[in-house]
Amino acid sequence: MNIELAVAKTNKYASRESGDTVEVIERPHGGFSVVLADGQGSGRSAKTTSHMVTTKAISLLKDGARDGVAARMVHDYLYTYKGGQVSATLVIISVDLVTRTLVLTRNSHCPILVSTPDQPELLILQDISNPIGIYPATKPVITELPLQENTYLVTYTDGLMEAGVRDNHPIDLISLSSKALAEGKTSASSLAEYLLAQALEADGQRPADDMSVVVIAVPPVLQQKPGLIVPQVRRLSMDFSV
Repeated sequence: MNIELAVAKTNKYASRESGDTVEVIERPHGGFSVVLADGQGSGRSAKTTSHMVTTKAISLLKDGARDGVAARMVHDYLYTYKGGQVSATLVIISVDLVTRTLVLTRNSHCPILVSTPDQPELLILQDISNPIGIYPATKPVITELPLQENTYLVTYTDGLMEAGVRDNHPIDLISLSSKALAEGKTSASSLAEYLLAQALEADGQRPADDMSVVVIAVPPVLQQKPGLIVPQVRRLSMDFSV
């Protein structure tokens, strides 16, 4: 089984820094986690918040904390540190090789889109979920799915979701994701790039807010010759514009 991860993001137009932060780590017992945070507002203050949130989450996950526990502790930390005055959205997506599952932990009003072999039409995970840092008893919404071929997952921040609203032609990410998968954009990178490009076009190439999209894809396993030994190679790449 081959698991692909892709991130595509950009900052708000005329803002030097993105208030969104994405971090990826290997889990101590196998697999990896990607943490996506969107700090309140935009620019440097939002970046400071999202960076603080992801740093805390990554530290906890590295120490073996379960995803739901990590999300609650990060909320408590932000709530205490900022006195309940600053919010952030937080999404943790984990590929857990111990349980052979995808664990989706969400404190965000943005849904997570999932396509599986059992549910080829996009499943929209949009249960009510509060951002972290504001309400004392905030809990994440957690969904666990089996790790299997032909699974595709898309999560994003509100800059992507609200693209085009400024000009009264909002983007439809659900339809666009379904269309992209139907047209064969099934690699994580091609799907992420396609959705970000559509969002930028809807905003006239001047993003009204920071935009981030994270895609995890588990494409079909390629048939191999019997007895052929194939090394398990893991690769990480980045294309960073400044």
